[in-house]
Amino acid sequence: MIDVAVLGAGLAGLAAARDLMHAGAEVVVLEARPRVGGRVEAVTLPDGRTVQMGGEVVGAEHRAYLDLVAELGLTIEPSYVADPGEMTWGLDEGVYVGDALPWMNEAERTDAERVEQAFAALAATVDPADPWRHPEAGRLDQLSVGAWLRQQGALPAVRRRHALTALSLSSDGPDRSSLLAELRKHATLAGDGFYDLTAWEGLRCAQGSAQVALAMAGELGDRVRLGAVVTRVAVDGARSVVVELAGGEHVRAEAVVCALPAGPLRAVEITGVSDERLASLRAQRHALAAKVVVAYADSFWQLAGQNGLAECEWLFGSTWPQRDGVLSLLVPPERLSAFLAAPPGARRAAVIDGLVALYGAAAAEPAAMLERAWGVDPFTLGYIAGWAPGDLGRVGPLHGRHEPPFYVAGSDHWVAGYMEGAVRTGRAAAVAALGVSSAV
Repeated sequence: MIDVAVLGAGLAGLAAARDLMHAGAEVVVLEARPRVGGRVEAVTLPDGRTVQMGGEVVGAEHRAYLDLVAELGLTIEPSYVADPGEMTWGLDEGVYVGDALPWMNEAERTDAERVEQAFAALAATVDPADPWRHPEAGRLDQLSVGAWLRQQGALPAVRRRHALTALSLSSDGPDRSSLLAELRKHATLAGDGFYDLTAWEGLRCAQGSAQVALAMAGELGDRVRLGAVVTRVAVDGARSVVVELAGGEHVRAEAVVCALPAGPLRAVEITGVSDERLASLRAQRHALAAKVVVAYADSFWQLAGQNGLAECEWLFGSTWPQRDGVLSLLVPPERLSAFLAAPPGARRAAVIDGLVALYGAAAAEPAAMLERAWGVDPFTLGYIAGWAPGDLGRVGPLHGRHEPPFYVAGSDHWVAGYMEGAVRTGRAAAVAALGVSSAV
């Protein structure tokens, strides 16, 4: 019997396993895919450039991720927010360039500021570590962001602005998002506005986010088992867990750290864990999205005073510069079915036509275009954590909590589904699991 079995070799599982190993525990990481990294992945283009097909960016307050990068001997650099130029808006009626919401008039911009101040004031009343104790938690959770905006008398253009934000982040739309969940996120890392890009996305690993996972896997060596699909977890007592793999193999451990995403985890049979803990796990969800990366010879958009950052109402909801000459795009949940239903050639044409509309004729001939449909990947079934109205109540205060010897980790178990959450919860799960491991 080993000390700890870690399920999933994404950032959360690898971070947990690495800390457990360094503390002297005997650990194995069981990963269904033929690679490590989960929702971070790197691809090398024919011209030698490496691009990131999953998560890319973090913020200055994301200390768990930043500390891990430093420990691994990797480096941090400013992300796209440091690039010159202004952002672009791809609306149904046309394209606008300018950071100051140029498609809105002065009265609409004033109203947007009013609504934002009201949101920030309400967020200040929420404890992000325990939003369930808010005196109006039930009402705020059942209320959608869209409904709250209407209650505030927000002008149509202001409501449209928030719909654009949801599209750009590939989260569910305002009418499908819990107000309490959004308040909780803002209370965790407020910044300047509903979603401050500098605060949440101002930094990146210079070597690429996928390299963080690869570096941890390199330290763990043969403790990582690829192609190991978990089908059942049976907890039998305080220090006995049996993990069953497809094919019938059993892995026995004193504890298990479950770092599987919310969607795939539903297919895993779990016994010996309380009904309340299981109900909380099963209630979690993801927003479904896809990512597209389009590479060019250089960042030609800067010649027109554009920084490569765009919010759009089209097939893709956003673009941002990943590195010189490379744009990342997100296909949001409400566009994913149209994206997947289209033949590959039609998808490519729709993306390229949109980029030409945003950035001009130079966007018509990319050197490469790659897709990752994270929303339908069987080992992910999502992109970021999603919180529909009522979800915080359904998940409840057990969210992110452990039930030894069953421990949970992953971005699903943090306030928002980001790489910081994966690393933070992975390392925290290792600390908690070490309390029951007989090896340390």
